[in-house]
Amino acid sequence: MILKNALLGTMAVLTVGVLAAGDARAASYDVHIERQDWSFAGPFGTFDPAQLQRGYKVYREVCASCHGMDLVAFRNLSDPGGPGFTEDEVKAIAAEYEIEDGPDEFGDMFMRPGRPSDSHPAPFANEQAARASNNNAYPVDFSLIAKARHISSGFPGFLIDIFTQYQEAGPDYIYSLLTGYRDPPEGVEVGDGQYYNISFIAGNALSMAPPLDDGFVEYTDGTPETLQQYSRDVSAFLMWAAEPKLMERKQTGLVVMIFLVAFAFLMYYSKRKLWADVDH
Repeated sequence: MILKNALLGTMAVLTVGVLAAGDARAASYDVHIERQDWSFAGPFGTFDPAQLQRGYKVYREVCASCHGMDLVAFRNLSDPGGPGFTEDEVKAIAAEYEIEDGPDEFGDMFMRPGRPSDSHPAPFANEQAARASNNNAYPVDFSLIAKARHISSGFPGFLIDIFTQYQEAGPDYIYSLLTGYRDPPEGVEVGDGQYYNISFIAGNALSMAPPLDDGFVEYTDGTPETLQQYSRDVSAFLMWAAEPKLMERKQTGLVVMIFLVAFAFLMYYSKRKLWADVDH
């Protein structure tokens, strides 16, 4: 009884602490995260290959000018459960990039067309060059951006998601950030070269200019060419880039749950059979 009360008290303290942390951040940053319905959400969700291809097009034509994806190889674009590009399409995409290689027989580095085994290169030679081109802001690598977390309270990320209304990562956050640019409200000033965004978690002002707008990227499948659609598509693609095996893990989890249910039934039946003649 004492142990039970102690556990309940501990959970109550954790809950209050997490809620207080969420309220404190809300007061400090006025963060607005717009929740979205995703095809890959839930235990039976799957990625939409057409949406991933559109999202990749947005990434290549807009985001790749500042953000690389060092952990995503071109050949991954043809993996099962992903965008569904063919091997020939992947080779053609990779060949459009210039990749530094070497040294050659003279000890010099050289540039060559990309191969399917290459990763998406960073657009800048180093961090200093990146900062010099972006008002001293460093454009992060996009490989795992959809899994990034910024939890100042020190509590585990899953508790933040359960007990507060803020999901500070994932496709919801990316979508909200891309669509969250606004004129600063009265009395609010942002620094030179910064832009006001209602979804940015670090003070509502960031150095990235609004990267998307209606009509920026041409779709060939008839999908609306709007800011909201671009943002959804690229957010879904970045989620796939961060979790390319998500569908496989869900399938494995489903099999495991079915096994556990069947195993529990067999154990219960065996217990009833073995102890049927024993008085309780």
